[in-house]
Amino acid sequence: MKSYKPTTKSRRHMTTLPYKELLSGDSPHKPLLAKKKRRGGRNAFGRITTRHQGGGHKRRLREIDFTYDKKNIPAKIETVEYDPFRSAFIARALYRDGARRYVIVPKEVGVGSTFIVSENAPLTPGNRLPLGKIPVGTFVYNIEIAPLSGASLVRSAGTFAEVVAHDAGYAQIKLPSTEIRKISDLAWASVGAVGNEEYNLVIIGKAGRSRWMGIRPTVRGTAMNPVDHPHGGGEGKQGRGLRRAKTKWGKPSGKGQKTRTPKKYSNVFIVSRRKVGKKRKG
Repeated sequence: MKSYKPTTKSRRHMTTLPYKELLSGDSPHKPLLAKKKRRGGRNAFGRITTRHQGGGHKRRLREIDFTYDKKNIPAKIETVEYDPFRSAFIARALYRDGARRYVIVPKEVGVGSTFIVSENAPLTPGNRLPLGKIPVGTFVYNIEIAPLSGASLVRSAGTFAEVVAHDAGYAQIKLPSTEIRKISDLAWASVGAVGNEEYNLVIIGKAGRSRWMGIRPTVRGTAMNPVDHPHGGGEGKQGRGLRRAKTKWGKPSGKGQKTRTPKKYSNVFIVSRRKVGKKRKG
């Protein structure tokens, strides 16, 4: 982590990642860039559906390959780059047939490294193969929920899942949330763990830096009036007055509370529910 001399109050605790050491310093590949209009958390009617979004620095969207449809073609990492839309770093991969794609960078993989998407690929970081071919105890990321649906699980910086069992055509995967879920052996996953594992150690340091990132201020429910939040009201600083924490709309929130839809379609694939609150620490 990179720290700074305390020239101001906000500089005293602020930290950043040493990007010059972690990235290759190359510019983004223009054919893989796209425009993305910012909507400030508003839907088509102009109503805020996701709070605390708005402003921030202008960003260009990188088209990331999560389908990995180029099978049995070796690829070489040309660059390691920053992506403003995600916590993980991305790499520009050059396939042997001349195609270039952006992919998520795992640990221990840098410029000059190679990987391959194949059913018979060796178990080295970055290679991709079906879950049925991955032995128990292996760390994986970029996991498909259904075969050929594209990677959608475990894509954030420093995260990884673990293959804990194989049974009846399904692989049992322990996710970063501690949930154990069944996924088809025909679904694909990448071997290893996502890089940039120090991302969660970054200290923002000041409010302005959050605004650069497009994050608007968050107001505590206890600081509001009763008409605005279930936790609001009271003379001076008061407790919430409720047994369980609630959201602005009266739904359960906070640590240790179950917020999952009781009859969700994917309940049949969950072997063990995730641990929350104090239980997770133990």
